[in-house]
Amino acid sequence: MDVPGVRERALGAVLGSAVGDALGAPFEFGPEGAFSARFPRSGHGGEMCGGGGWEPGEATDDTQMAVLTGESLLACGGLDLPDVFHRLRRWAAADPKDIGLQTEAVLTGGAPWDTAAALHFRVSQRAAGNGALMRAAPSAVRFARHGRETTMTAARRLSALTHGDPAAWEGTAVLHELIRVALTGTDPLSAVPATLSALRPAHRQRYTTVLAPDWHPDRATEFNGAVWPCLGSAVWALRTTGSYEEAVRTAIDLGGDTDTVAAVTGALAGAVYGLRAVPARWTEPLHVPLPGFDGRVLRAPDLIELAEGLLTP
Repeated sequence: MDVPGVRERALGAVLGSAVGDALGAPFEFGPEGAFSARFPRSGHGGEMCGGGGWEPGEATDDTQMAVLTGESLLACGGLDLPDVFHRLRRWAAADPKDIGLQTEAVLTGGAPWDTAAALHFRVSQRAAGNGALMRAAPSAVRFARHGRETTMTAARRLSALTHGDPAAWEGTAVLHELIRVALTGTDPLSAVPATLSALRPAHRQRYTTVLAPDWHPDRATEFNGAVWPCLGSAVWALRTTGSYEEAVRTAIDLGGDTDTVAAVTGALAGAVYGLRAVPARWTEPLHVPLPGFDGRVLRAPDLIELAEGLLTP
């Protein structure tokens, strides 16, 4: 078996997340099994079909926010939370095709970067969505070389920009850490127990439940737009399949918030199997519009360049 190196895995995580997002977008809020019903045989093409307002291969807000986070990390030479928030706010003000209600409320509410999410949570008491999970791949790659504690701390701080519920911070921290482990060539599933032990005690049990080897998405107690079942479903898809393509197909077939579950699955599976495992027929039509940023549209080579920059010390 050709084991991919760190670069191959990092590029796989960033591009794999974007591909999962674009592949799952047309099936969002659809029924279980819709992807395989339309494309029952893999390898025959056409899966980047578009629909639901999305062009074939068009990435959604998931990847758009991921790119803006990654570009901030590069431009600022590290984590500059006000800069990340400013970029996301500029994007939100440009009327993107899709944006989560919770994220939109935080980014367009006019509050300062360091209080906006907390103020929203104080009023709504609902801020445990998966909106920070879906943009995690670039930052996971950027902080991986600094070890577990730095990686998970950065994840929490980035999540807190838009999500006031600490449950979202902890889930994003888990995803960052599992990607970090995968980049080393170690099976991220083997790191789940140690990662759970690094969570804040108040949130440990809920994540222990959805990341357990015998958990199935049918046992979720919330819609997979919430952070717990979204992360649990992505880990389940990785655990129960044997390739990048199979993992992403399985994630989309769960139905519901298909673009985000597939984006999270794609980040994990891409980090495990590497860039070469992501089918070219999926990367070729991939494109990422950036509303609010002078009409820029990124394609696969641009995402590869971004990931390579994030790998550079």
